[in-house]
Amino acid sequence: MALLGLLATGCNVEREWISSRNPSEAEAQEEMQEQAAFYDIEGSPKLDAAAREYQEYVNRQSELLVDRTEEFVAAVKAGDVEEAKELYAPSRVPWERIEPIAEKFGTLDPEVDAREGDVPDRQWTGFHRIEKALWIENTTEGQGEYADELTPDVERLERKVDAVRLQASDPVFGAVELLNEVSATKITGEEERYSHTDLYDIAANVEGAEVAFEFVKPVVRRENPDLVAQIEARFKDLEREMAPYRQGDGWVSYEKVDEGQRRVLSQKIDALAEPLSRVGRVLSGT
Repeated sequence: MALLGLLATGCNVEREWISSRNPSEAEAQEEMQEQAAFYDIEGSPKLDAAAREYQEYVNRQSELLVDRTEEFVAAVKAGDVEEAKELYAPSRVPWERIEPIAEKFGTLDPEVDAREGDVPDRQWTGFHRIEKALWIENTTEGQGEYADELTPDVERLERKVDAVRLQASDPVFGAVELLNEVSATKITGEEERYSHTDLYDIAANVEGAEVAFEFVKPVVRRENPDLVAQIEARFKDLEREMAPYRQGDGWVSYEKVDEGQRRVLSQKIDALAEPLSRVGRVLSGT
């Protein structure tokens, strides 16, 4: 798990660092190139094609994020608490699928996704600010200003994503970092501490990781077919573990998942993360 530790520290530390920056698209592009150098993954026609496919996926998810956020914001501004609650978790799913890419763009991450305590209260905006009002206070009162900021923020993400060129390392980084997100903040239940919609986030992180891996899988299979088989088996094992928590098109409240069940989910995530963390080394030839 050493690679996971190198790739990301705790969420709060990252937010403190990133909230002091507002990089341009050029600076975000430079960060992606430095990341590629960290992995020592050289581009090839097949890896470059994988990066383009991943870029298209990220673009589609950022567009979906805008559409769903607009619906959520409309419900908040209309004062419809129950509708806003219904739309809250699904509106966040596209964000969670591509979160490692979104985090490259400076203050966008804390502006959209900061939890209470991550930033000073006067700077706290985004989904979780509204989440607290909906579930703890059962109201949308006073949330109009945060709703008004949320749509432009995700629209800004859409524009920034469209303006950068992802590197061959980005699908690899995205897959590993998404599982790190689950381990760091989702399994504990702290991410959605008011709504308890954590399973939506966990499922979206896992889905985003699997999609990212799919883009590089043909190249990895050529170099190490056993590793691919192991990763595929562990994705399926994790999906089987999560299946009982399905409820219609969504997921049960995380309050219904006890500590023992959360521990098992965490073990399944770690079991998948270990072989997935070796993909970068395979592609770099080390």
